[in-house]
Amino acid sequence: MSTLLLTGVRPLGGPASDLLVEGGRITRVGEGLAAPEGATVVDGRDQLAVPGLVDAHAHLDKTLWGLPWRPHTAGDGLAALIDNEHRGRAELRRQGVTVAQRATALLGAYVAAGTSHIRSHVDVDTAAGLDSLHGVMEARDAFADRVQVELVAFPQSGLLVRPGTVELLEAAVRAGADLVGGLDPAGFDHRPAEHLDAIFAIAARHGRGLDIHLHDGGELGAFTIDLIIERTRALGLAGMVTISHAFALAEVPGPRLEGLLEGLAGQRISLTTVAPGNRPPLPLARLAAAGVTVGLGCDGIRDLWSPWGDGDLLGRAALLAWRAGARRDQDLAAALELATTGGAGVLGLDGHGLEPGCWADLALVPAATVGEAVVAHPPRSLVLKRGRVVARA
Repeated sequence: MSTLLLTGVRPLGGPASDLLVEGGRITRVGEGLAAPEGATVVDGRDQLAVPGLVDAHAHLDKTLWGLPWRPHTAGDGLAALIDNEHRGRAELRRQGVTVAQRATALLGAYVAAGTSHIRSHVDVDTAAGLDSLHGVMEARDAFADRVQVELVAFPQSGLLVRPGTVELLEAAVRAGADLVGGLDPAGFDHRPAEHLDAIFAIAARHGRGLDIHLHDGGELGAFTIDLIIERTRALGLAGMVTISHAFALAEVPGPRLEGLLEGLAGQRISLTTVAPGNRPPLPLARLAAAGVTVGLGCDGIRDLWSPWGDGDLLGRAALLAWRAGARRDQDLAAALELATTGGAGVLGLDGHGLEPGCWADLALVPAATVGEAVVAHPPRSLVLKRGRVVARA
């Protein structure tokens, strides 16, 4: 790894500083740093420096990125969306368009936008088996030096309602999936205790974490969160479990919410949100006060579920801030924090930031403040991954 001196940047909008990068890490931060012999010097031109963006909830296997525009054709509801995806996926296979090709195209967009880490759910079902997992692993390997990707074996079509899926999830973990996923154990699978017992057992056997999609709202969702907390405690998996979406937390009464937050914080269960447009936003201030880690994700991007998305987490932070009614710079900065520090917490990353000792994963943004960077989310002018330039405007 080469030595790089990045001059005249403003880390998260602070005073202009130089950043010295050696061996892939930031080793010094200060004004007027001298360039070591043989170092490459890059003029930061007083731009904003932000830590590498972290997409804590993605679906790389689903994307149609790089393909011609496809009008959305699915009906309403989760079951209709799943059926539409099965039909569309079969059509793509007939056309010879592979998961690896589509995921690779999207990873290029992620890197250009300054993303350094991604957690992607990957469909595992009885129709496609492990094909999607292998395709995304191929794309991940091709981009290994530009972005780090961890994979969740995800039962998108249901777990117990499709016999054989439990065994496929375990096979996916053996094949290299990093985490075990779940999907609406009550609302879709209709057997919440059995669903959770099955995926927690796989995770415990293989020493893996879990990331569970939970769209169920109100008391049904709250009941499922209780079950997740109980199993996390019983199996000693504190700090290894994430709940994605968790819409119920925005819908239950205050006293019920406080009990759930206490349980989540006690077991260090993290959450991810995607700034949904059709559900109330999570109570982010109360989650932060309770010490619950929350990360931000882009969810599906230009796929058979939705035509929206572009892989720019700064843009997603803008959407989250807009949904929350944020106007002040400190509130806009809090949205960006979910896409950096929050996501790093969900993924359990060490050395993520702009301080000495951190990995040199960062992006330069032509903006005066963090607030402007979120609202305007201009193209990144420079992106580093472990001290190496991986994208330029």
